[in-house]
Amino acid sequence: MSTVNSLLAQARLQPLIAILRGLTPAEAVEVGQALYGAGFRALEVPLNRPGAVECIAALVQSLPADALVGGGTMLTEAHVEQVHAAGGRLMVSPNCDPAVIRRAVALDMLAAPGVATPTEAFAALHAGAHALKLFPAESLGHGGLKALKSVVPAGTDLWPVGGITPESIGPWVKAGASGFGIGSQLFAPGVSASQVAERAHSYVQAWQQSRA
Repeated sequence: MSTVNSLLAQARLQPLIAILRGLTPAEAVEVGQALYGAGFRALEVPLNRPGAVECIAALVQSLPADALVGGGTMLTEAHVEQVHAAGGRLMVSPNCDPAVIRRAVALDMLAAPGVATPTEAFAALHAGAHALKLFPAESLGHGGLKALKSVVPAGTDLWPVGGITPESIGPWVKAGASGFGIGSQLFAPGVSASQVAERAHSYVQAWQQSRA
């Protein structure tokens, strides 16, 4: 199994991605360990806040090997290279930029670009994307997910992002979601590691119930 296939198989075991926007290097290890202890195995730190790359490096160094750590809001090939150099192996973006996707794929990173239309979805897949981030999920809704799922290749991983709550996971899974990115409902600046752990437990429990 190739490196990327291993990463995808790993992500599919627990496809809840913690979006840690505004995380600081000082709190990265504590928050990361709280998430890991609650059952999260994928963490992304968006690059549009200071200290993101340092946080990624700290998470990579402090978490067990089965934690998939990477960057979010990755808009350029330079972003991909910075995250990879820090040890990150997950590339997440809010948009579909084929050059950025291809660079992540070339570096054996798991590429999950953001898409909102079939045109973007097929462009992302053509560039080598391994999963598709459905964004913004609130405006696309269950109907948008169902429509997209009906045209992309069978087995394509679709991860809604935006406004996901523990209560909404079940209905999204019924609509065809195979994973989720979870942001401010899970972590925001000022939220303690213990609060993050409590929230994370609720999401993991909701995911497990949706799959039962």
